[in-house]
Amino acid sequence: MLIKSDFEVPQPIDKVWSFFDDIPQVAACLPGAELTDEQQSDDGSQKFLGRVGIRMGPVKLQFAGTATIVERDDAAKRVVVDASGADERGRGQASMLVTATLAPTASGTKVDVVQDLQLSGAAAQYGRGMISDVTSVLMRDFAGNMQRRIEAADQGLSPDQVANAAPASGLAIGLRAMRMALMRVFRRFFLPYQPNPS
Repeated sequence: MLIKSDFEVPQPIDKVWSFFDDIPQVAACLPGAELTDEQQSDDGSQKFLGRVGIRMGPVKLQFAGTATIVERDDAAKRVVVDASGADERGRGQASMLVTATLAPTASGTKVDVVQDLQLSGAAAQYGRGMISDVTSVLMRDFAGNMQRRIEAADQGLSPDQVANAAPASGLAIGLRAMRMALMRVFRRFFLPYQPNPS
């Protein structure tokens, strides 16, 4: 399943790109994510071990796995991360190739994110629309947390002085995703029938 999203951070591109180089800081911005270890492989690539927990409706999933930076292009401002994991209770697996590309804008930096997501087990029962909406909600939260951490660093605060992202609440994410789905239905069925002003 290919999911595309984007968000904008009101910070210069070099500052945002530098932030993406600090994986523990990046992980702290994602609701429900926690890094547990970092390893250096023989070929020099970094591998990060961690957990990601999220509740989708009545199902609470806690994935444990690894993420490896497979490409980092400073000139193109693009980073590619290969992540995979399994639910700790054996209810499914997930693998994802994430590509984030940064581009300058008039007011800061736009981050385009492409996720090639493969799910099996309990998480796979949800439709593409629901998963896409939940991903959009998480990306918005991620962008807000990133902005706060960059601002804190500008003020000389350490990462320990900035609150970590809150856990991914199933109710809050579900309600926000449902709202997005309803707005999509409204636009599809009602807006085409609005009379044109003369």
